[in-house]
This record gives sequence, structure tokens and C-alpha cells, in this order.
Amino acid sequence: MFSTCGCAIDAAMLDTVQPQQPPQTGVQSHLTQEFVETLRLAVPMMLTQLGQIAMITSDLALIGRLGEDSVAAAALAHTVYFVSFTFGLGLMAAVSPLAAQAFGAGDVRRVRLSLRVGLWVALLISLPMMASPLYGEHILIALGQAPHSAALAQRYLNGLAWGIAPALGFIAIRSMMSAVNRPQPPLWITLAAIPANFALVYCLIHGLFGLPELGLFGAGLGTTLVNLGTFIAALAVAAWRKPFADYHPLTRLWRIDWPLMRQLIAIGAPISFSLLLEYGLFSSAALLMGLISTTALAAHQIALQVTAVLFMVPLGIGMAATVRVGHAFGRDDPAGVRRAGLVAAVLGIAFVSALTVAIILGRYELGRLFFGSDAASAPTIELTARLLLVGATFFIADALQTIMGGALRGINDTRMTLVFAAIGYWCVGFPIAWMLAFHADLGAVGVWTGLSVGSFVYAGLLILRFRMLTRKIAG
Repeated sequence: MFSTCGCAIDAAMLDTVQPQQPPQTGVQSHLTQEFVETLRLAVPMMLTQLGQIAMITSDLALIGRLGEDSVAAAALAHTVYFVSFTFGLGLMAAVSPLAAQAFGAGDVRRVRLSLRVGLWVALLISLPMMASPLYGEHILIALGQAPHSAALAQRYLNGLAWGIAPALGFIAIRSMMSAVNRPQPPLWITLAAIPANFALVYCLIHGLFGLPELGLFGAGLGTTLVNLGTFIAALAVAAWRKPFADYHPLTRLWRIDWPLMRQLIAIGAPISFSLLLEYGLFSSAALLMGLISTTALAAHQIALQVTAVLFMVPLGIGMAATVRVGHAFGRDDPAGVRRAGLVAAVLGIAFVSALTVAIILGRYELGRLFFGSDAASAPTIELTARLLLVGATFFIADALQTIMGGALRGINDTRMTLVFAAIGYWCVGFPIAWMLAFHADLGAVGVWTGLSVGSFVYAGLLILRFRMLTRKIAG
């Protein structure tokens, strides 16, 4: 339903942008359509996330040519950067449910306003967020890192920090596009950005084609320039290409809807803190591995990298769940809300189970891919394979918590997910990891067992919460 202050043009275009409700032809037809629509949204989202991973990986590959010190410094820099960036990421995630609910209700104006407040929040929070990367050297030294490594990390951060605002802005636009069932443009922009990022970072690192030789600073600056380019490209698509142009996303951009901004922050802040709790758990797991042995830490890092790639699949499905649940919630369709969450969970389990089987079968080959086949690497490869085997349960639990968290965002329920993250990760997962690693003498395997148990608890609580809320909505 339209706001009383909506424009006449919004009413005129309603028929062209309002999502169609599922045809009333039975439960089987509804489920089939839901599977199709969820996949149509999820696949481009997965590929976009994988594209982001590809850019980070290419940066590290290019930095690797500068030497081991530079790689270590880049790893430290990313730790500082992503703690700050994760907070903004959670806030930007709130654009998706707000815009999806407005789209489901046929409220064109609110779709536009959701993007607008997202862009304003991206700009306003990026300024204080830049403080952490720009003072990264001081932070790293305070945490006990070597001054030389901290100084190198700061060079990288000096170039990387300025890309926070455009990166968050791109996420806000991407969220709006997905909410109106058009996730493809961000994918094409990301795919174009991968070779552009590689070429620009390489040229700025080594000073090719008349550009200055900037080393680590050039790597960060190149990524910032690519972030700016992707943001401008997404903004241009949103402003001038249909169907996005029909929403007039840049109309009166300077006007902030303060009540909607408060709602976005109320939804997004718990997401940010939940992500930080998760990020903190895995950072702490790395510290525990360091206490066990260098071999344990190396195996953990590789197993975690495999997990990060695999995680893009349920992450894409979880983002699609937010949109699909949001559409149903916006059009006041309780059965559709429940159906969208169920379908997303089933899809996630199916995809991740298949990928998990592939990883189990190829776990030794994955270890050799990173460490080589020489005899000196055999213990690390063996431990990596064992962690990936233990991780089989963790992969499924992590997928479920991601997808059900996305479904709950679609109905604006994020505060309890923060409580559940604290319970699952820190009241259950971390203590079990510590006990099994150091008191049951399971070492690295004990740490990963704790991660798995904590994730299962978190996922189970989210499933129960979604069931409870959908029954409440239906009643």
C-alpha cells in the first residue's frame, strides 16, 4: 500500500514493478515456483560473492611477488580492515529486507527511500570507519606485532582505507537491485572488475605504463580505485537503466528519511555485531592454533580458506532468502514467508552437502595444492585433510545458520540472532574448542569440533526462532 505522501508517478508505474503473487494452484506448484525464484536470485548472488573472493585472492597473489614480509603485512592489514568493514557490511545488509518488503507491498517510493538511506548510512559511517585502517600501524603494535610488519601493513592500509565508502555504497545498490529481482547487473560489474583490478594493482605495484611504483600502497590504492569504479557503474545502472530507473533512485538524494534510517540501523546494527562475533571466533581459533603448533596454524588457515570459498554458496542462498521472505512479508503472505524460508534451507543443505562430499573426497589434493607434494609438507597436508573431514559437519551447520539468519532478516528479526550468535559461538563453541584442544588433547581437531558444535547450536536456535515467528505471523 502506498504512503499518503507518495508521488502520482509511483501509482502509475505500480503495475510494471509490483511482484506477482504465486498462482493459487496448490502447494506443489507454490514450492516449485519458490525453488525456481530462489535459485534465480541465489546463483548470481553466489557468483558475485565468488567474484569478490577472486579479487582479494588476486591481490594477495600479486603482493606475494613482493616477498613474504609483504604477504604477512597484507594479512595483518586485512585483519584490521575487515574488523572495521564488517560493521558497515551489517548495516548495508539491512537495505535488502527493507527494499524487498517495499517491493512485495508494491510501495515504489519506499524502495527508493531504502536505497537512499542506505547510501547515506554508507557515507556517514565510512568516515569514522576509516580511522581504524588509517591508524592500523599503532593498533598492530599495541597488539604486539613487529614494528616492521606493522609499518608495511600501514602502507597497504593507506591505499585501502579510502575505498570503504564506495565499497559500502556498491553493496547498498546491489542489495536494492536484488530486492527488485534483478541481481544480474552487480554480477556483470564484479566480473568486469576482476581483470581491471588485477591489471591496475599490478601496474601500480610495479610502476608500469608511466605510473609510479608504489609497492604495497599501490596495491591498496588500486583496489580503492576499482571499488570507486564499481560503485559509479552500479549507480549509473540504477539511475539510467530499466527497471531501476523507474524507481528514480537519485531523486532528491539529499533528503534523508530519518525514521527509515533509524529502522535501517535498528535492523542492521545487530547484524553487524553478529558478524563481528563470528569474525572474532575465527580469529580466536587462529590464536588457539598458534598455541598448538605452526603446523596446526598453517593447516587451519588452508582449511579455513576452503571453507570461505564454500561459504559463498549458502551466503548467496541466504541473501536470496532475505529477498524472498521480504517479498512475502511485504505482501502480507504468511504462508509465503514460511515457504521461502523452507525452500532456502533445503536448497542450502542440498548444495552444501554435495560440495562437502566433493571436499571430503578431494581433501588430500586440496592440501597438496597449497603445500606441494614434498615429504616435509606431509604432516601439514595430513592435518589439513583431517580438519576438512571434521569440517564436513561444520560446513552444513554454517550453511544453515547463514540461510536461516537471512530468512529472519526478511522479517526484520535481527536482535535475537545477535543473542543466539553470542550463545552459539562464545558460550558454547569457544569453550568446547578450548576444552577439547587443551584438556582432551585433541589439538587442532578439537578446535574445529568446537567450531562445529557452536555453529550447530546457533543454527538450531535460528531455525526454532524462524518457526516460532512464522507461526505467530500466521496466527
